[in-house]
Amino acid sequence: MADTAAPPPPPAAPAPGLPAAPGTNPLSRKLNKILETRLDNDKEMLEALKALSTFFVENSLRSRRNLRGDIERRSLAINEEFVHIFKQVKEELESINEDVQAMSSCCEDMSSRLKAAKEQTQDLIVKTTKLQAENQRLEMKAQVADAFIAKFQLTPDEMNLLRGTKDEPITEDFFKALGRVKQIHDDVKILLRTNQQRAGLEIMEQMALLQETSYERLYRWTQNECRTLTQESCDISPVLAQAMEALQDRPVLYKYTLDEFGTARRSAVVRGFIDALTRGGLGGTPRPIEMHSHDPLRYVGDMLAWLHQATASEKEHLEAMLKLVTIQGVEENIQEVVGHITEGVCRPLKVELPPPDLGPSSALNQTLNLLREVLASHDSSVIPLDARQADFVQVLSCVLDPLLQMCTMSASNLGTADMATYMVNSLYMMRTTLALFEFTDKRLEMLQFQIEAHLDTLINEQASYVLTRAGLSYIYNALQQHKPEQGPLSNLSSMDSVALKVAMAQFDRYLSAPDSLLMSQLNFLLSATVKEQIIKQSTELVCRAYSELYAAVMDPSNEYKDPETILHRSPHQVQALLS
Repeated sequence: MADTAAPPPPPAAPAPGLPAAPGTNPLSRKLNKILETRLDNDKEMLEALKALSTFFVENSLRSRRNLRGDIERRSLAINEEFVHIFKQVKEELESINEDVQAMSSCCEDMSSRLKAAKEQTQDLIVKTTKLQAENQRLEMKAQVADAFIAKFQLTPDEMNLLRGTKDEPITEDFFKALGRVKQIHDDVKILLRTNQQRAGLEIMEQMALLQETSYERLYRWTQNECRTLTQESCDISPVLAQAMEALQDRPVLYKYTLDEFGTARRSAVVRGFIDALTRGGLGGTPRPIEMHSHDPLRYVGDMLAWLHQATASEKEHLEAMLKLVTIQGVEENIQEVVGHITEGVCRPLKVELPPPDLGPSSALNQTLNLLREVLASHDSSVIPLDARQADFVQVLSCVLDPLLQMCTMSASNLGTADMATYMVNSLYMMRTTLALFEFTDKRLEMLQFQIEAHLDTLINEQASYVLTRAGLSYIYNALQQHKPEQGPLSNLSSMDSVALKVAMAQFDRYLSAPDSLLMSQLNFLLSATVKEQIIKQSTELVCRAYSELYAAVMDPSNEYKDPETILHRSPHQVQALLS
């Protein structure tokens, strides 16, 4: 504390001549007061005594006399310490006050600057608010547009699936995309009842065009698939069944596809019927039906049994292809197509056999004469060039295709060489007839390809004929089948020196008279040029076979002794003798 309390004034002295009243003695009162005091209840006294005990350690006269001064000095030291500490607090408060004042000034400055900036950017804020509101509207419109596109438009992948290239196969994803187009086409009718009629009409037109494009591609693919179903036993894929289900919405395309399938299967059934008549089953079981032609009852019964089985199989194929079709008249379609397929077996029973000289049949000659007259009269007409060309194409298609089919069926019962000779003569006659007229280049090229195919057959047959009769066929086959790991070629019994010398003696007789080994069928060829071509190219095959045999005999690894005495002519000499 800053100041010490003043000592109480001395008690008033008793009046002179009067005894002191009991209890009025100051000393007595103090003693009584001290004696009456209960220190355990006076907390202030206890605290004071505790504080006093820290420095009043010795109870002596000097200590008691200096107690007041010690207390005053101690109080002064405490006050000085308090003043020092409070001075620090005051300085800190002043520093804080300065900081607060600085912050207040800064805030006032910032407030004034912000107010000025707010006043300056008020227009910008208004514009920003408008732009934000416009942005929200545009975002909402974008969401609506996205939902509209998802509802009424196809994805790029779906567009690619539907428009795809000609060579791309049809998959199940195609039908999903096609179903989506149909769904959009139906849903867009909703727009026609709203204020979006123009958009609805545009989308409907777009979906209609896309549908037509998709159905056109689907039809082309289905048509190609049906054309490949020419094997005796065909496998109807699930995708083809889905294609027929989709095409039922286009009755014309659906009907054309059924016709294409019927044409392909008709050809397969006819070919199978001819094989059953002339060749029988694989390995000769069952035997050819023609083997029982002497027994009319069994002959007809076997044909009817085969036809019954074929009809049941074709009906199963059609039912598998049309299993997903739901339109009315499916059963009638199946019966109609099966009837068209099985009707083809009547034609082989009506075919004219080729003449003995393997030349063109009389029916072919008559038809070609009629064709020549038609083309000649049309060639001299005055109709426009484009119309004449279109007519030529149609006439040739209607006449030549049936003629080619007739010749093929007529030659089906012949041997390999006879069939090739007959077909070469017939095709040569057709080509000679068409060569006189214009607009026949494509047909002439097609006929030439077919002639060359049959010529290859005759060339190989003639070469085989020569090798067989000249003694080289068996030796050449053994040479082709020999493998190096089997050891030297001379160790084979059929390829030793003795066997080769015998074969070479027979081959020398052929070299002395090459024209003696000609197939009889070559004499039936109508064109001498064709005959010379066959002889020339077959001779080249014979020379090639001899060259391979010569190289093998001369090879030291085959261990022939004195190979020059076995094959005494070089390939060049053989080629010179046969040329």
